[in-house]
Amino acid sequence: MSYIIYFVIIMLIPMYFQHKVKSTYNKYSKVRSTSGKSGKQVAEEILAANGIHDVQVLEGQGFLSDHYDPRTKRVVLSPSNFRQPSVAATAIAAHEVGHAIQHATGYNFLKVRSSLLPLANLGTSFSYLLIMIGAVLTGISSSGSSLGTLAIWAGVFFMFFAVLFSIVTLPVEFDASRRAMNQIEKLQMVDTQEYRHAKSVLSAAAMTYVAATAIAVAEFLRMFMLARSSD
Repeated sequence: MSYIIYFVIIMLIPMYFQHKVKSTYNKYSKVRSTSGKSGKQVAEEILAANGIHDVQVLEGQGFLSDHYDPRTKRVVLSPSNFRQPSVAATAIAAHEVGHAIQHATGYNFLKVRSSLLPLANLGTSFSYLLIMIGAVLTGISSSGSSLGTLAIWAGVFFMFFAVLFSIVTLPVEFDASRRAMNQIEKLQMVDTQEYRHAKSVLSAAAMTYVAATAIAVAEFLRMFMLARSSD
């Protein structure tokens, strides 16, 4: 019964915060910013104000697919944020440019996260597979027990890097939001009320990272205890 409750919780928490992000975004995407600038214009103005001239601002595809790609130096904004002059578009465009500023200034946590990415991808792709194989081998026979235990520990090892990546992502995202709010205030892109609304958009988005990290840590601890019990 406790396992059922656990799995229900780790499914419901992300669903709740995803709903919170979407509802907050939908609310403030309908509020036109007083600056009248689209997300594209906001991003380009912040980049220019910070002396960053080698980053492109492009229109992407999909709902809330906004991101900054440090490999290609591109800020990619979802269609509505790229085109619309809304408070939500202003906040999100500024946040993604916050990552570009981090990249340009050599922000340490961003560099650590980038270095962890290959191992984190391995952890995401193979950790559960190795753990499942290990559990099967351990349960088949005593002869497969040692090999199964090794496979479980290998899965936990790779999962550790995925969890570490998630943990390091938190300061990266919070710092990008802090930079974003500073920039839109400094460049007078929002008034006092819009500033609060923009902060609400970024705060809701930040909580999805917090929830994801909490779940990742809980899963890692569960798998770690499974590995210990298989010894």
